[in-house]
Amino acid sequence: MPPTKKATVPAAPSTMKELKDTLWRAADKLRGSMDASQYKDVILGLVFLKYVSDAYQERRDAIEADLREAGMDDDQVAMLIDDPEEYNGYGVFVVPPTARWPYLAQHAKGLPAAMGESAQNVGQLVDEAMDLVMGANPSLAGTLPRIFNRDNVDQRRLGELIDLFNSARFSRVGEGRARDLLGEVYEYFLGKFAQAEGKRGGEFYTPPSVVKVLVEVLEPTSGRVYDPCCGSGGMFVQTERFIYEHDGDPKDVVIYGQEFNERTWRMAKMNLAIHGIDNKGLGSRWGDTFVRDYHVDTDMDVVMANPPFNIKDWHRIEKDPRWRYGVPPAGNANYAWIQHILSKLKPDGRAGVVMANGSMSSNSGGEGQIRARIVEADLVSCMVALPTQLFRSTGIPVCLWFFAKDKTAGEQGSVDRTGQVLFIDARELGFMVDRAERSFTPEDIARIGDTFHAWRGTQSAVGKGLEYDDVPGFCASVSLTDIKAADYALTPGRYVGAVEAQDDGEPIEEKIERLTNELLRQFEESDRLQASVLAQLGRLS
Repeated sequence: MPPTKKATVPAAPSTMKELKDTLWRAADKLRGSMDASQYKDVILGLVFLKYVSDAYQERRDAIEADLREAGMDDDQVAMLIDDPEEYNGYGVFVVPPTARWPYLAQHAKGLPAAMGESAQNVGQLVDEAMDLVMGANPSLAGTLPRIFNRDNVDQRRLGELIDLFNSARFSRVGEGRARDLLGEVYEYFLGKFAQAEGKRGGEFYTPPSVVKVLVEVLEPTSGRVYDPCCGSGGMFVQTERFIYEHDGDPKDVVIYGQEFNERTWRMAKMNLAIHGIDNKGLGSRWGDTFVRDYHVDTDMDVVMANPPFNIKDWHRIEKDPRWRYGVPPAGNANYAWIQHILSKLKPDGRAGVVMANGSMSSNSGGEGQIRARIVEADLVSCMVALPTQLFRSTGIPVCLWFFAKDKTAGEQGSVDRTGQVLFIDARELGFMVDRAERSFTPEDIARIGDTFHAWRGTQSAVGKGLEYDDVPGFCASVSLTDIKAADYALTPGRYVGAVEAQDDGEPIEEKIERLTNELLRQFEESDRLQASVLAQLGRLS
């Protein structure tokens, strides 16, 4: 029998995109008879296990180097190198020997029977590895998937995928540590799964460009950051990235979140862990935010959320202290999410929320009255209309609501915006990634963020020398009096007006005369063509 051919990474991918695409194609071979959600758990679980193993080995090598430098011998090193505190204190999970990736890769075809014990296939070894990692790290208890030894998981292809991950040299691609690059792979896979699952994928994944707009406007660099429907944790990951890009310290932020779906909650826990973000703020289990708020006594500095749109079947409690501005209709949870988020904000807190466009003008079920009270309470700071097709999972047009408990001049901005709302119409921004999906460019995101910061007079705007001016067709600062006159509708297009026409130097009277003459000539040509057609028809009859 010819030897089994091992899976390898073709020609050592030279870019991160090539590596991610290669891994995705290999992972896709495992799909088989698994349903989409189980397949997702298998692949993301493997990426996570590879990550914790690489991170552990990296820290272990550093500890050994430090001990050797201190003059310790082999016995002393062996006695100290497995101290859990030396790992946990650096944000690294402890990984027992038979849960480490080299051990799994060595036995990717399974473990033969030995010393009277039964043989084990690779799926059993991976399940045991998950148990060992959870046992050694209480914060991961109940988080990791144990589904690798099921009948519908192709053990041969699972072993080949482990071989592939083992031979992929992450450190060769780009700059940075292998485990940092694995975080990128995890995010890439999340996006691909969301793409493949369509509407279902939208339940756990918010398009990165939308998340970046929220983060760019809110600038969360310290305090408590909260997402009441956190999906796979994308808001938190992007927050950490924003802090790094602005030379801040991620430890200045503490994250809090809640997720209703068990599998999605597990994904979020793993996603945070793989990015080195403390995931204790997601709680010990999943749960419905409306039924039981796990953070009921915790006020937040920043809230970012992409709640499920227009939920008709939700658990409404009539007498709920969160409904300060009115009881939301039983048939739509949009204003329940908005009021829950407002209830969580500290006296100087701020929030950004993705909502269906209908939320900006709907009057059904008392929503208009709730919106009016929120506006009159001066809690809305900015409304952004988004272009279509940003969400592959839904065709519903969406917008962004931004809230601020304090719009006076102070730490959050040098310009007092009490009694005003900024409207931004971003519907013409972005580019088509493909036929089904649009995305923002970095310049688009910066334009929205800079417009808000200039309006508010934030430190970042002052540092860039930005000053705010209304731009017809794009942005306008509007008083609450004018919003009231518009029956509290918050649609940006109503306020920003039309784009100013470009002055081409032609006097308006001459332009009207010229265009009128052109129109009359076209009418004459149309009459001539009509007469010609009628004549031809007459010859045929």
